[in-house]
Amino acid sequence: MSKSNISSSWIAQFKPGDRVEVSSDDPGFRGSWFVGTVIRREAKNPNRYVVEYDQLYEDESGEKLLQETLDWIQLRPPPPPSEKKKVQFKFGDEVEAFHSDGWWEGAITAEHSGGKFAVFFRGSKEQIVFEEKDLRLRREWVKGKWEPPFEQRSLEKTETRPSKVAKRESSSVSDAQTPENNSTNVGKGKKLSEPKADSNCPKEAMKFTQGMQVEVTTDDDGFKGAWFAATIIEPSGEDEYLIEYKTLTNDDDTEFLREDIRACNIRPCPPETIVVDGFKVMDEVDAYYNEGWWVGVIAKVLINCKYVVYFKETDEKITFKQADLRPHQNWLNGKWVVPSEV
Repeated sequence: MSKSNISSSWIAQFKPGDRVEVSSDDPGFRGSWFVGTVIRREAKNPNRYVVEYDQLYEDESGEKLLQETLDWIQLRPPPPPSEKKKVQFKFGDEVEAFHSDGWWEGAITAEHSGGKFAVFFRGSKEQIVFEEKDLRLRREWVKGKWEPPFEQRSLEKTETRPSKVAKRESSSVSDAQTPENNSTNVGKGKKLSEPKADSNCPKEAMKFTQGMQVEVTTDDDGFKGAWFAATIIEPSGEDEYLIEYKTLTNDDDTEFLREDIRACNIRPCPPETIVVDGFKVMDEVDAYYNEGWWVGVIAKVLINCKYVVYFKETDEKITFKQADLRPHQNWLNGKWVVPSEV
């Protein structure tokens, strides 16, 4: 929860014995919430509370529970337990996963059989599989009530591009079949073309200049096949550059994220193309979702300029508006090439 979400005229009030969850800005603990109990309120500073954790201890012996004095802004009541039972988790959901004695903020990057989900944690860049019982939808405690994250509220009010916390509009099996299995939509014997090796490092990588607008990719689990808009800040090593993302922010959401990226994972922004007659089945496209462009294939054409897109990497099908799609292009040997030309 960021301080910008809290009005200075509203301060949470807790009593001794109240159950709370505690956030921390300590390195390695950002984006986590640990359960505890309010012991008392400080007399000299009524906006600070002594809290005893349920599962954190003072030392490795595990004999005495840890107590800390914390600002009120670090505390919130536990979310209602009944809410978790009403949620049907899907790819792209912003969630909190119970791990290492606390609830950690992440995003679902894959759905597995048996009610299990892969969750990616941006802070540690880890992906871990959880059972549904260990997940809950991420909510914000704002002015004494629970609300969805800001991006989700915005999505409900206006039809804009999907954001990094927006839930994907999944098609049912009856609406869109996997392209490889759907002879009606795709045609027999026609396979999805593999994504071209934009990120394979050539012997001589392209040189980029400071301030250049680019797109970058990563091999991290959960992000393969995605390209994110960025700006070149400066060279940071041999065939490596410090870049600043244009849509991804740091853990505190206070500034845009910066990373050192290999030159072979950087490309210029593709030229804008205008699609006059719309897309057709089996067209390779980039779909704008979760702050980036993800490579997919048109699996089905719907009415009102909407399309079902199949993502081979995650075996997912999602519905998009045409405005959130662009023809897929590959950056090969210093020029842009459409898949049919490769």
